[in-house]
Amino acid sequence: QAQLVESGGGLVQAGGSLRLACTAPGRIFGRAATAWFRQTPGNEREFVVQISRSGGSTFYADSVKGRFTISRDNAKNTVFLQMNSLKPDDTAVYYCAMKPTILSDNRYFNSLTDYEHWGQGTQVTVSS
Repeated sequence: QAQLVESGGGLVQAGGSLRLACTAPGRIFGRAATAWFRQTPGNEREFVVQISRSGGSTFYADSVKGRFTISRDNAKNTVFLQMNSLKPDDTAVYYCAMKPTILSDNRYFNSLTDYEHWGQGTQVTVSS
């Protein structure tokens, strides 16, 4: 049973914006780095962006740099993904994932197997 809950997906025209949210129980959220991955039918799940547990480091896939922004709100146990200038190629199911780390760990984790907790995904569809 997924303990991470994603929301905010939907249908948007190219050039538009969406904001995804990922909420987790505090015992998970407060101890973890968080990433977003995305997947299209017939393809592997791919890394999109990661934020460290402290929030001090962020890492973006080249395909989304300058358009997507990840942030975390510790008071709400929520990570946000602001997606601007959306393109049809951004159409996918977006998954939130969390990896327990120590607070000072600002390393880059972009592999599926790095992450211990996953959400069920939210569909993002960008029309041309």
